[in-house]
Amino acid sequence: MQLAFTGRVIEWRGPAPYYFLPVPDEESADIREVAAMATYGWGVIPVEARIGEVVFETSLFPKDGRYLLPLKNAVRKPQGLSAGDDVTVRMTVRL
Repeated sequence: MQLAFTGRVIEWRGPAPYYFLPVPDEESADIREVAAMATYGWGVIPVEARIGEVVFETSLFPKDGRYLLPLKNAVRKPQGLSAGDDVTVRMTVRL
């Protein structure tokens, strides 16, 4: 399953700050349709994502009926991304 969307980077405060890109409602609904085939436990969904020229593998986290795409520093920094920035991502759910 391939998806493309634009969202706003959010910061999640904890012991260390974490950054995520919330997956929009429509795309989250599409992911939920294949979640049982894709998840390897706890509802996380493995994906390959591309932001600009940076391609990375990670897992979506379920949150409040949607999903969050984690953005590690190795992904954010080359693109100059921080909280509040709008970003477009292309993503493939690994089934």
